[in-house]
Amino acid sequence: MKEFLAVGQIINTHGVKGEIKVYPLTDDIKRFRKLKEVYIDGNIIKILWCKLQVDKVILKLEGIESIEQAIKYKDKYIEVKREDAVKLDEGEYFIADLIGCKVFDEDNKELGDVFDVIQTPSNDVYWVKGNTEVLVPALKDIVTNIDVENRKIVIKALEVWQ
Repeated sequence: MKEFLAVGQIINTHGVKGEIKVYPLTDDIKRFRKLKEVYIDGNIIKILWCKLQVDKVILKLEGIESIEQAIKYKDKYIEVKREDAVKLDEGEYFIADLIGCKVFDEDNKELGDVFDVIQTPSNDVYWVKGNTEVLVPALKDIVTNIDVENRKIVIKALEVWQ
């Protein structure tokens, strides 16, 4: 499993004093208020202050004092160490841990790998790519087992739920 988890992506600068605008990649945007430091390209950077917008975060990072310095960070990911990530409840998983998992049906037929997780208002959907592509609703009635340690997800046979 990855040592670092992305919690946001820098999408632009904000103002002229080196602030950055971040698109959050976390379910709880308020978690940014608790962060004291983050990693960008493997380098640790201290957060000086944070301002939340409706669906974005404005951060002031130590060492970034101008718009010219800030623009160099555009499109980069803001990461935290796994041990500093939000604690998950049983049955919850980080998307980064699901991507790349092999998906099998209950008859042990391999369907492919999780290529992406699509978040919808009602439930997540696993985009599985193999010989064919299939969208698997992440529902307990369909997904019977998730084992991120062994990179394996088991679902009910496609005929049962399609």
